[in-house]
Amino acid sequence: MKRSILIGALLLAGVIFVQPTIAAAYNYGDFRSETLVSKAWGALAEGDLEAVLAYTNKCVELYAEQAQKMQSSLSDYPEGDKDEIFSYWALNDIATSLFIQGEAYRKAQQKQEALEAYKKVASDYSYGQAWDTNGWFWKPVEAAKEKIAMIESGSDLDFGNYSSSFLTSQAWKALQADDVNSVIVYTDKVLELYGKEAKTMQESMTEYAWESKGDIFSKWALNDVGTSLFIKGEALRKAGESKKAQEAYKTLVDQYFYAQCWDPNGWFWKPAEAAQQALDDLGVI
Repeated sequence: MKRSILIGALLLAGVIFVQPTIAAAYNYGDFRSETLVSKAWGALAEGDLEAVLAYTNKCVELYAEQAQKMQSSLSDYPEGDKDEIFSYWALNDIATSLFIQGEAYRKAQQKQEALEAYKKVASDYSYGQAWDTNGWFWKPVEAAKEKIAMIESGSDLDFGNYSSSFLTSQAWKALQADDVNSVIVYTDKVLELYGKEAKTMQESMTEYAWESKGDIFSKWALNDVGTSLFIKGEALRKAGESKKAQEAYKTLVDQYFYAQCWDPNGWFWKPAEAAQQALDDLGVI
């Protein structure tokens, strides 16, 4: 009887329920919401839909009520220092869990279920925020709305975990495929999310980072924004859009000069120098 009541409650909450016999096989750790979210991210990275659903549904089962109370107490995103935003832990972790759930369904080509999860974030947990280990909060509802628009428009672009490295990697792939529209979407997303941080890094420097590989990688936002602008310029140039290509190259040279890009063969190269060469080839003074 209790089991039936629990299942009914979850269905009323709009949660896509995983069979208990499957979910029970998973290790939930200490059952804290942050633990469950961390496990869900790991399962998403491994493409394990059943595990994602087990962890995210468990998080919803345990913490949705608290998250709803936190949501109803707000009229906008919580502001203040990191601890203040973390104080809304249940709201943050439920919003993130449902976003992860949507991602897992989307990757499994179960688009209707993905839409349900994304829309649940937007309708019930819109003020949740997720902590990026690079040092800031992002808003699951904004990412969820973006994914809803993509699915409803028939787009198959994949923003992954929205990290600058993933988006830049996707831009490289689109460039190799001569898909200029996708290049623009991915590179513009990098600038939208990480341009401010990249400028802060650029302004803190008077020369290229060089002491060690780790020191160079610590300028990750600058490196990925600079690389993305170079990719954008290359795609536009190949597509015959010389003026727009020049704008991308010049933005890189003028604003993100100290960016460096890791070559998988084992060295760093400088996108701004390559961009300046491209501008010279285009006859730009």
